[in-house]
Amino acid sequence: MLRWTIIFIILAIIAGVFGFGGIAAGAASIAKILFFIFIVLFIISLISGRKRL
Repeated sequence: MLRWTIIFIILAIIAGVFGFGGIAAGAASIAKILFFIFIVLFIISLISGRKRL
């Protein structure tokens, strides 16, 4: 699951660069959505990682 969180944060950064740079207007909203998905997945991976230890 940690691999998915890394993929989502990279996609969010790329979408943010495009959106905030003026290249694509819709990419900023996509970046916000991906950022929140990353935060949720990161918290879930932290919680599930602690249970395994």
